[in-house]
Amino acid sequence: MNLLRFVPIKLTLLLVLGILLGRHLRPDIILPVTFTVLLLMLLGFLFYRDKRVTSFNTHGKNSVIFGILVVFTTISIGILAVSLTYPKNQPEHYAHKDVTGNHLWKIKIHEVLKSSAFSDRYVAKVLALENEKASGRLLLSFPSDVSIEKLTVDDELMVYTELLAINAPLNPHQFDYKNYLEGLGIMNQMRLQGNDFITIQNPESTIYGVAAKFRNQIIANLKKANFGKEELGIIQALLLGQRNEISTETYDNYKNAGAVHILAVSGLHIGILLLLLQFLLRPMERLPKGKTLKLILIVVMLWGFAVLAGLSASVVRAVTMFSFVAYALYLNRPSSTFNILALSMFFILLIINPILLFQVGFQMSYAAVFAIVWMYPLLQRLYNPKNKVVRYFWQLLSVSIAAQAGVLPISLFYFHQFPGLFFISNLLIVPALGVILGTGILVISLALLKSLPDILVTAYDALIRWMNAIIGWIAQQESFIFVNISFDAVQLVLAYTILTCAVFFFSKPTFKKSIALSMAIMGFQLWLFNTSYQTRQNETLFVAHQTRNSVLMHQKGNHISALAQDEKSLERLTTDYQIAERMASVAYRPLKNGYRWRDKNLLIIDSLGVYPKKTTESDYVLLTGSPKLNLERLIDSIRPQMIIADGSNYRSYIERWRKTCNERKLKFHFTGKEGAFYFE
Repeated sequence: MNLLRFVPIKLTLLLVLGILLGRHLRPDIILPVTFTVLLLMLLGFLFYRDKRVTSFNTHGKNSVIFGILVVFTTISIGILAVSLTYPKNQPEHYAHKDVTGNHLWKIKIHEVLKSSAFSDRYVAKVLALENEKASGRLLLSFPSDVSIEKLTVDDELMVYTELLAINAPLNPHQFDYKNYLEGLGIMNQMRLQGNDFITIQNPESTIYGVAAKFRNQIIANLKKANFGKEELGIIQALLLGQRNEISTETYDNYKNAGAVHILAVSGLHIGILLLLLQFLLRPMERLPKGKTLKLILIVVMLWGFAVLAGLSASVVRAVTMFSFVAYALYLNRPSSTFNILALSMFFILLIINPILLFQVGFQMSYAAVFAIVWMYPLLQRLYNPKNKVVRYFWQLLSVSIAAQAGVLPISLFYFHQFPGLFFISNLLIVPALGVILGTGILVISLALLKSLPDILVTAYDALIRWMNAIIGWIAQQESFIFVNISFDAVQLVLAYTILTCAVFFFSKPTFKKSIALSMAIMGFQLWLFNTSYQTRQNETLFVAHQTRNSVLMHQKGNHISALAQDEKSLERLTTDYQIAERMASVAYRPLKNGYRWRDKNLLIIDSLGVYPKKTTESDYVLLTGSPKLNLERLIDSIRPQMIIADGSNYRSYIERWRKTCNERKLKFHFTGKEGAFYFE
């Protein structure tokens, strides 16, 4: 099937191209607005001059010009859409004001995040700055030991505090939380104590706040029933989009079993809900205009569920997508499914938020759905068993294989692991998920009416416990969980090229298609060979940052040595580096007092502050463990080119050393601020 013959798919791809260009160029708003308006005016002029020119398929000179204008207009709209999300293009954004020091802020709680071990966290919207209207989003946090009442969505606060930057990662290949938050429109954070704010009485309600109160009422009623703690956490995740109560162990089990998507209200849940509604409301089709009424009712109920689940970005995305799918089912034309999916993606990116394109959930949702729609019929043609039971399980397995194939490259790129028993999880859990969701909605309805019978609580609790037990057993088969897989952006593109060529080839094998598939596979292998060769040629030495520890990392070829005072806390640091740099092995060794790197000397001074008074000049001095020493005397004795301080030192010592180095015009590097230090 030639997907590019569908006009909505062409337009969506052009819009995505525009968003990518806008993300890279980050232009001022004037240019995208000017180009978009001019192009739209030209399109309007051509359209009204010759009404026959309305599509790409119209022949003639005018149709070519019209088609070219549509291409550039769609790209320009994509650039404009993403440009509007940047603070510099929002006149009321707080970034345009002087926010240094303490200021008076009026903020509104927009989302309650999962608490960490040290803090309670929220996403807040800025309403005003120093009594002047302002906009923007902030990360808000309170120490977990502060005895204040938990905030809820729509709470409004008057805050007098300092705005803080969100730190970039200090070590190579660490998760970039700053970049992640910027993708959500969050540029800064506030860290508050109990006396830094006052709560405004009777704040203005929003649909998010109403949904949160309704959801909290449901949770309160469910907690009164006799559900187990783990089971109640799963129920909240499955039906209400709240994963805060799921334990780390349970979450890891679902992740390792390849079933973590079950815990997030997303495309899978909305798709199953759509199928349930299609089945339950089928009798309506017998009524006059019954199919239309059925479609309207299904869309209304899907959006009602979205409100219930908190209208998070993933839920809104999934409900929007499956609202279009419901329309495709209403039309009953299989070929329109691709058009509908492309249109849903087009409107989500254009109207809701173009930045969603860069979020993992969005990418995986559409990759999975497109793969199912495209690959499922092919798998059914390749093997179509006559036995009904075998056919049923083959259909389930086909859906699972198609979805997993669609998301596998993205999963490897972001998470670097692959659950080998994913098909068992899906075969055992997904068929029962419809029953779990349907029964769960009944449980919630009865809980709200305070008429939830004990027998239903016991049965539903046992059903969730059974699901957890199956997932736990699959997760224990560690030999089938492939972790620490190196996978970069080029491999991501090449993997999807191979997948696309394979689908085209197996749909209708030809010699040209076999050549294309072979070339894609060869390209993937050549890239692996090239990256492996480049890795073997590298040698790098750097001081990593880790609180209360001193770490020196030495990479030579595909081997890395971690030299540290405390080796026990290095696993996460070395694993991230090993995956990204394709290291074959890691060795841990104790840190010595000195090293020679090429033609440079490195002297390490620990907490004892002892160093040779008569020694050859050291090019670098690394201070660890807050040594009590006279830095000026050390500089005069050693005459280093640079002083380096790592995360094992007191901050008060750091500031004193920095001041001394500035006075002596000597380079100073603190890993807790400037990040890891790479030796030349």
